[in-house]
Parts: sequence; structure tokens; C-alpha cells
Amino acid sequence: MVNCCFEAEEKLDDKYRHPISTREKHVLYPVLITDVPTDTKDKDEILESEFFDTRQAFLSLCQGNHYQHDTLRRAKHSSMMVLYHLHNPTEPAFVSTCNNCQHDIEAGQGWRCEVCPDYDICNACYEKGGGANHPHKLTAHPSSADRDAQNKEARQERVLQLRRMLDLLVHAAQCRSPQCQYPNCRKVKGLFRHGIQCKVRASGGCPLCKKMWYLLQLHARACKESQCHVPRCRDLKEHLRRLQQQSESRRRAAVMEMMRQRTSEVARGMG
Repeated sequence: MVNCCFEAEEKLDDKYRHPISTREKHVLYPVLITDVPTDTKDKDEILESEFFDTRQAFLSLCQGNHYQHDTLRRAKHSSMMVLYHLHNPTEPAFVSTCNNCQHDIEAGQGWRCEVCPDYDICNACYEKGGGANHPHKLTAHPSSADRDAQNKEARQERVLQLRRMLDLLVHAAQCRSPQCQYPNCRKVKGLFRHGIQCKVRASGGCPLCKKMWYLLQLHARACKESQCHVPRCRDLKEHLRRLQQQSESRRRAAVMEMMRQRTSEVARGMG
């Protein structure tokens, strides 16, 4: 336990402190850590997905694909499928259904209309004449190999684009040159000025404020600088820290309640 976590633990009420069982008393003592690497910067790629932007989007993904977490077996499957969609952004999020026979279409075994937003037919119906009866041009579904290549390329492009956006945000927050030649620097500075003067705000539906707020949230999640110059960075970090602390408090309360119920059941069994 690091010093900041130890201090936070000491400030908690006795009922929330370690351990959760009040019958035991554990003593915490300092431990010298000598094998900490000099570079602790997180080198993992930042992954963004529209399914994790809002609670409703994630709920729609789970409902549309029947992802459930009520049992361990279903939770494992659902978690793996959610991770699959996160790492494969170009992969269809929902299974396509043939508009003729109503059967599910396997990967690379169907045709899609280029005009109608939700018209797909399987290969069997297409060969029977379903393609000729439709007024618009139909395009074959990409094969698994084509999708893998598209997913890899799209993932790399998303990571590069996100890095460019975050680098631009940091640059614009520190740049003082009115004629800066950095690509899109003046546009981001314009968003900063708009955010200060706007009366509608993101909560009121202002599209520019929403865009700026999205960029600031992305930056705050990845930023490790204690003295960052990006506007609202420290506020957003504190907000994220509080959310994490609240989540941890709820988790502790749930574990304590579970232990209390188990203790009661054991006591009743012994009685």
C-alpha cells in the first residue's frame, strides 16, 4: 500500500477499514520498495469505442446480442465478446439476418444493399434470384480474412488519429503564437475561446462545447502529468478519482454485506 492509499485508509470509519471482519485486527507497517522501474508511463494503446461512450450504448450492444452476466459462464462469454468488439471496430456489432428467409448470415456468406440501410440476404437466397428482385445494387459481405485486415488497419488508424488529437490539444494549450503553423492549432484555440464565452454549454446542446468536452475527457483519462496546462485537466482527473473512489466504496459495502449475510447464515446453522 502506497502512502497516499494508507492515508486514505486511515481517514475511513472503523467499519470500512481493513479487514472487513471486525473480529480480527491487522497492523499495517511500511515496506521499502526498491524494484520500481524508472519509467512508469503506460505504453498501452488508448482504445475508444462508441459502445462505451454512454451507458445506453453499452446496454443496446448487450441487449441486441443477448450478452448476459447473471452466471459465470455467461459473464465470461459476454466479456470476451465485448472485448472482441472493442478490438475490432469495423466488425458488425449485431448479427445480420436475411430479409428473405430470416436466417442469420454467417461472415462472408451474404449480400448487402448499398442504398437501403438494413437490407441483407444470404447466398442461398441471392442465388435463387433474391438479388435480381431488389432494385438496388447488392455488395458481397467481406470474408473473415478481409475483415481481419480491415480491423487491423482501422485499429491502427484510430490509435494514430487519437494520438494526434491529444498531442494537438496539449500543444494548443501551451502555444502562445498567434500565427502558429502547427496543423489545426488555431482551430483548437478557437474552441478554447468558445468554451469560455459560450452561454449554452455542452449540457445545453452546443455542438462545439460537446466536441471540446470530449477531447478534454480523452486527455484527462490518459494524462499522467501533475502540472498539466490543458484546461480542466486537473478538475476532470479529480472527478474521475472521485468516481473510482465511490465505486470502490460501493464494492466494499457490497462485500461487507455479503460477509454479514454469510456470518448470519453460519450462526443460524450452528444454532
